[in-house]
Amino acid sequence: MKKNWMSLLLATFPMMMASPAIAQSSVTKGGDKPLTIERMYASPALAGTSPRGLKLSPDGKRVTYLAGRKDDQHFYDLWQMDVATGKQSLLLDADKLTIGELSDEEKARRERQRIYGQGIMEYFWADDSQAMLIPASGQLYYFSVKTNQVKLLKTGEGFATDARLSPKGNYVSFVREQNLYVLDLKTEKVTALTTDGGGAIKNAMAEFVAQEEMGRMTGYWWSPDESAIAYTRIDESAVELVTRNEIYADGIKLTEQRYPYAGKNNVTIALGVVSLSDSKVAWVDLGKDTDIYLPRVKWLPDSKQLSYQWQSRDQQSLDLRVVNIDDIKRNKDLVQERSEAWVNLNDDLHFLKKQKSFIWASERDGFNHLYLIGLDGKVIRQLTQGDWAVDAVEYIDEKAGEVYFTGRKTKVTERQLYRVAITGGKVEPISSRSGMHSTVFADNQPVYLDYFSSLSQPPQVSLHSESGKRLAWVEQNEVKKGHPLYDYFGLWQVPEFGELTAEDGQALQYRIFKPTNFDANKKYPVVVRVYGGPHAQLVTNSWSHQDYFTQHLLQQGFIVYQLDNRGSAHRGTKFEYVIYKQLGDAEVNDQKVGVDYLRSLPYVDGDNIAIYGHSYGGYMALMSLFKAPDYFKAAISGAPVSDWSLYDTHYTERYLSHPETNAKGYEASSVLPYVKGYQSGLLMYHGMADDNVLFENSTRVYKALQDEGKLFQMIDYPGSKHSMRGEKVRVHLYRSLADFLDRELK
Repeated sequence: MKKNWMSLLLATFPMMMASPAIAQSSVTKGGDKPLTIERMYASPALAGTSPRGLKLSPDGKRVTYLAGRKDDQHFYDLWQMDVATGKQSLLLDADKLTIGELSDEEKARRERQRIYGQGIMEYFWADDSQAMLIPASGQLYYFSVKTNQVKLLKTGEGFATDARLSPKGNYVSFVREQNLYVLDLKTEKVTALTTDGGGAIKNAMAEFVAQEEMGRMTGYWWSPDESAIAYTRIDESAVELVTRNEIYADGIKLTEQRYPYAGKNNVTIALGVVSLSDSKVAWVDLGKDTDIYLPRVKWLPDSKQLSYQWQSRDQQSLDLRVVNIDDIKRNKDLVQERSEAWVNLNDDLHFLKKQKSFIWASERDGFNHLYLIGLDGKVIRQLTQGDWAVDAVEYIDEKAGEVYFTGRKTKVTERQLYRVAITGGKVEPISSRSGMHSTVFADNQPVYLDYFSSLSQPPQVSLHSESGKRLAWVEQNEVKKGHPLYDYFGLWQVPEFGELTAEDGQALQYRIFKPTNFDANKKYPVVVRVYGGPHAQLVTNSWSHQDYFTQHLLQQGFIVYQLDNRGSAHRGTKFEYVIYKQLGDAEVNDQKVGVDYLRSLPYVDGDNIAIYGHSYGGYMALMSLFKAPDYFKAAISGAPVSDWSLYDTHYTERYLSHPETNAKGYEASSVLPYVKGYQSGLLMYHGMADDNVLFENSTRVYKALQDEGKLFQMIDYPGSKHSMRGEKVRVHLYRSLADFLDRELK
């Protein structure tokens, strides 16, 4: 599920901010062709050319990216742009590689990475900018940019996963059959650095919760000088072995999986450092407590010291520790983060090369901010502060003494690029356009790619200088004649933004989309689209393919409304921690506040309001309909968690604590006790091969409703995973949802 949620009780009617941030209007350029469900996910992509895998070559001379084909938006080739001339060209046609079936392990990794497609899906630049490593279908290819030749590397029998080039480009490392290997590019010799992997033992691999919940997709890390590799060794023996049914149209696949249910055993993890010269391993002393997490590992620039983040099982303690590999049993604590709820993880640990200090992100003052800390563990200074959150450090220019980062200082609904001096001082805005900015910097200079979008602009990619000045377009993606979106863009609607006030005085952000050809004298049914979970945010000024269905609903005469309840992201810990130890209570109450506001509007049909969400949003839809049937006439629940004892340790215990210490919280957070409150108007759907939110979550609700004699509708998709991928699946799904809403609300 990988994200989060929010809310609190509201006893009084909420106040609305006087002026919206963006006025409701349609986009003026483009035709007035209605957007059909069949067109939403057909090729070419409606949003136009939207590159992924953006990178700047280490020498800064090329921009490279993956682009889908016009006749198949999910099949990717590798493209380039010459920075000096702006000329773009195909760098490598995926047809030159052998694209075959993926292993089960790689399929699972891609699902957890939310990667979908074929062709070239990832690539890695060599440090000299003359070559690339390209993994494809378990094979590894070495591509010479200089000669334009592709070479299949001889890695041996079996499927190679998690492959990458070493820091100086002399080796290729990969995992095969649960062991770590390196290939010397000069001699072409393959060496197994570990040999005991197999069964419950996995070397250099991230365990399930690390991939799904911690954002750690790897289990090994090269030292900068290529002398050693740090890696994890996990033992899954104690984790419950379950047989999971994946139901396909032509049969049932029984999959054995060690799944760490909430309250049950996790893997036992060890951290070792293996020398490339003799394959000897030294083990880090992680302490007597073995029931812990290891969410992050990172080398210091000198290749002599290794840092790791140690997290307690209850996730209320996070320690940054450092060991010297010459005295690997001695640990030194640099940072200790503590919380009475939970400590959020991030990727912002950056060791400086020219001074004995590092940049660290922390929510210790209630918002995520940046700190400069010495290698003695003492805070030198806080670099950013205020009632707003830093998203991530994007680049550190040590020569100029500046840190570039993205954050929400301007508006919580937008992400901008900023800069602050390492010596402290005023935060300087770099980007300026209203919307969402994601950046990719060059390795050794503050030149960056800006991946930008807004509600009225599909993703654009441009090259910028350190001052924010645009140097060139990589993909302007202007919606004009010939663009896939142009014929529909004249009917495109942008929403109004506003705020409501929660019971505790905190601001709840919302946005409301009014129907095409809106008439203030009419009353319209409303679809409340919700996620509501932690680490997520729906109310933003950004482009999203999920809004295609919103636009379709607007053209069918619906209002679409979204509110980020408490517990969701980017508003600080006070806003998030409300949900600790009970889920689905405060969040539902905040959504009720939104409905109270909707019913105050003269153009809203207050008796015809539905709620729709997927994953945590599916959970929210069930809880809202069951607990507040007088607020919602109907609900669509997609792939919902219904009983948190069925979900994994790291996610569930972060918010609900351990089942043994919070049994009442688990019971109150389950959907099942509220089934009796259901009256009518429910549609549920679920992928029958979902390995994230298991299909059992929905079947338990089906059985409970059937036992109560309650009528409802369900649509289950054979072979579909959690993300409901595939054009045919999505067309059928959205046609079904539109038909349901039309019958229930009109």
